[in-house]
Amino acid sequence: MRSAPLPPTSMRRWATRGLLLIALVFLLKEASAIVLPVLVALILTFVLAPAVRTMRHHGMPEAVSAAMLVTTLVGCTVLSVALLAEPVADWWQRAPVAVSQALNRVDRWRAAIPGFGPPVERRAGRAAAATPPNDPLRERLASEGVALTAQVLGTGVKFLVSAAATTILLYFLLASEHWVLSRCIELLPHRQRLRAVVLGGLRAAQRDISRYVVSVSAINLVMGLVVAGTMWLVDLPNPGLWGAVAGLLNFVPYLGPLIMSGLLLAAALASSLGDAGVGSLLAPVAAYLCIHAVESNVITPMVIGKRLSMNPLSVLLSVMFWGWLWGVAGAVLAVPLLICLRSLSQRNRRMRPVAVYLRGSDRPCPPLSALLRPHPDGPAGPVSPGGATAAGRPTPRSDPLEQHRP
Repeated sequence: MRSAPLPPTSMRRWATRGLLLIALVFLLKEASAIVLPVLVALILTFVLAPAVRTMRHHGMPEAVSAAMLVTTLVGCTVLSVALLAEPVADWWQRAPVAVSQALNRVDRWRAAIPGFGPPVERRAGRAAAATPPNDPLRERLASEGVALTAQVLGTGVKFLVSAAATTILLYFLLASEHWVLSRCIELLPHRQRLRAVVLGGLRAAQRDISRYVVSVSAINLVMGLVVAGTMWLVDLPNPGLWGAVAGLLNFVPYLGPLIMSGLLLAAALASSLGDAGVGSLLAPVAAYLCIHAVESNVITPMVIGKRLSMNPLSVLLSVMFWGWLWGVAGAVLAVPLLICLRSLSQRNRRMRPVAVYLRGSDRPCPPLSALLRPHPDGPAGPVSPGGATAAGRPTPRSDPLEQHRP
């Protein structure tokens, strides 16, 4: 039996919603300079608001407690940047020499394989052996060094402006978190259930995001220390820098470890490990992948638990979407935004199917044949067409969405 086509009014309504969604996506992409500081400040407010409420219950004004927390956060950030500034400057200064050494090693490896040598050397022969061939990559690196430096400086200035805006906004949000939340609830219609659902959803999102950020930050801190010690054991220069980079990139699921593996391989290739053999060259990457495997498969599931577990496919899609939209900052915010969406969808009946796809579960999926049965047999006997068992008692029908209720 063919279904009836949608009426023109419904089609226009869905088309309008689709156009609004597309316009919203491109608006968020263009307004990243404004939206990103606000979102980062909101996520940090969710993390630090419980500490502000605890201090308020002990008689400390919110303005004072917010100032203490923001000052501590900024001080720790500045101290970390100061500690990492010297190794970063060292790598930045020796980058041209390191790239040249890496290219020379790659050329030697290619020349050692029959048929894979540099094409210029094969064409030139012995007559042109005295004159080294022109390397377009080296020439481009030399010519674009000034442009690259200007671009890095411009990006650094934009980052400092965004960081300052985020810090100021974070202070005001922490200092007025209770006032803003109470005013938002007060603007809702005076229905107790509606206000309780909205407040419960906001508190649940705040609690889940806070637990996730704190847990993942602690895990990444320990992982950074372990990676730094391991890089020191394999004689990679500046092990503290690579430990810090590993801890930061671990906030980006799936893509962060891939980027970190590429960086470690490039660093090993540009250092003295490139001349020590293939084993020494691959030792930093292999050690990091082993550490990441233990962290992602044992430590993180044990610390985070099932309450904050997410569907891996939804996490990867969220990282890809927000990373395309806002770059590295969007990839870092992808999982907290996904947790917020899951917490809110669990408390809305219409959005409950969204929670089914977002929440991770160890429950085995039922076979498709069982899902296609119109009337499955109950525990008390076969079900009659009227909805009662053979014993005359009605069979309760389970709602598959109820297991996703918080």
